[in-house]
Amino acid sequence: MYAVVRSGGKQVWVSPGREVRVEKLPGSVGDSIELDQVLLVGGEGDPRIGQPVLEGVKVVGTITDQGRDKKITVFKMKRRKNYRRKQGHRQDFTQIRIESVEG
Repeated sequence: MYAVVRSGGKQVWVSPGREVRVEKLPGSVGDSIELDQVLLVGGEGDPRIGQPVLEGVKVVGTITDQGRDKKITVFKMKRRKNYRRKQGHRQDFTQIRIESVEG
């Protein structure tokens, strides 16, 4: 069974046993978490598609890591205008091991 959930403004494809990275969510390592914004469920018969979300369906997982991603460099420049801006950014993330898709 698999599902597509919405988390942090992005859609993530999940299935039991898989580890996924999403935008930072509250909680610490080892905590259980429920994702209830399920957009699609499939795997047994025809897929069910929500309009926009499915009622009574949730994805249960465990937080395995809270961290920050690799650094990216944001560089802006306008030629011949002596304009240069350099900025770095590290995005926070939460890594979740999916336990089950319920509903």
